[in-house]
Amino acid sequence: MNKKELLKKVDILYQMYKEGSLGGEHMPEDANPKLSKDSKENYLYFTLPMALNYQRNSYTLWESALQTYQDEETRFVFSPKKVIGSSYEEVQKALVKYRVALQKDKQTEIWIHLCETFVELFDGDIRKLFDSLGNDVNKIRDFIQKDNKKKFPYLSGTKICNYWLYVIWQYTDRDYPNLECLNVAPDTHVVKSTCKLGLITEEEMERSDVQLLVIDRWNELFKGTKYRPIDIHTALWLWSRNGFIPLENVLE
Repeated sequence: MNKKELLKKVDILYQMYKEGSLGGEHMPEDANPKLSKDSKENYLYFTLPMALNYQRNSYTLWESALQTYQDEETRFVFSPKKVIGSSYEEVQKALVKYRVALQKDKQTEIWIHLCETFVELFDGDIRKLFDSLGNDVNKIRDFIQKDNKKKFPYLSGTKICNYWLYVIWQYTDRDYPNLECLNVAPDTHVVKSTCKLGLITEEEMERSDVQLLVIDRWNELFKGTKYRPIDIHTALWLWSRNGFIPLENVLE
């Protein structure tokens, strides 16, 4: 399939998304306590649960996160300084209560490790990461994925890091001077939709580096077009999640 045909399909899919034909009136991260967009607490709310967002239902995760935040006894887990000042057992009990942590040992360790990193590097305020790097998507990603990968368990992953940066852009006051450098977040749904559109083959879906392949293909397709890679992310995610509504039924 040539670039022109692919972009035509993208146009249709993007219009379906904008018109609400793919669903998405309520996204997983909409389950949040409506904190002030610029607050430290808001940034931490949309950061810590993100590291546990793998191989699970995103809607359920964020509903669990909201319940945990709304409960005064468990809210402390969203404060890195309070977490590292608490016992492992106290943190684990709070994370398990509303099932934010499904793997109670492994995911408690991930949460605590991130909190230790945030206190060590940013005095518990993740906004300082963005400020110190001028909100540059590439510099932030390199800092997390290359320079300090072990300090950011799971948040440094190919899928989660890109999606986290996207969520921060969507749900906080943060803006990026180079938003066009933000990639699609190649989770299972995005990979499946990319294949369905013909941007990767079914054989390529089985490759161990399929996530990087998906990122590269979207970046290449959108060069010199009106689209930024992140523009299509939610449309791809919803299209797969809702069973691939036929594109030919639209704009006929």
